[in-house]
Amino acid sequence: MINAGNDESAQSFGLDLTPLIDIIFIVLVFLLLTANTQLLSLPVDVPTESDSSLSPLTQEKHIAINVLVNDPHWALEGKSYNHFDDFEAAFIKAFNDNPKAKVVIAADKTAPVQPLMTLLAALQRQKITNTQILMEP
Repeated sequence: MINAGNDESAQSFGLDLTPLIDIIFIVLVFLLLTANTQLLSLPVDVPTESDSSLSPLTQEKHIAINVLVNDPHWALEGKSYNHFDDFEAAFIKAFNDNPKAKVVIAADKTAPVQPLMTLLAALQRQKITNTQILMEP
């Protein structure tokens, strides 16, 4: 005969929440790993109007900085430097010798962006905000 009695050892019918808890922990770890990304930015003012004209380089005294395609990436007045620290020290000395000189950056258009950003960050550390970037017309 079939007995359908109340057996204490039988599994109780209920909802198993283990897969739901696993999914919650996976989403929580994903959010923790992606939430705290720090974005670094450097403000650069560019002409906003399409008909803005480029101004020619004046004959005033200036300090010319070149950003080159190949290593070494930085040159000051045509002299290249293997390490950025050496370049920065030479630039600071040249700028302190002639603080009224304009800083002109001439970057090769096929040069990588990282050396230019390193240069702009160094100019910002020195609180030099008035620079000119040479462009082809």
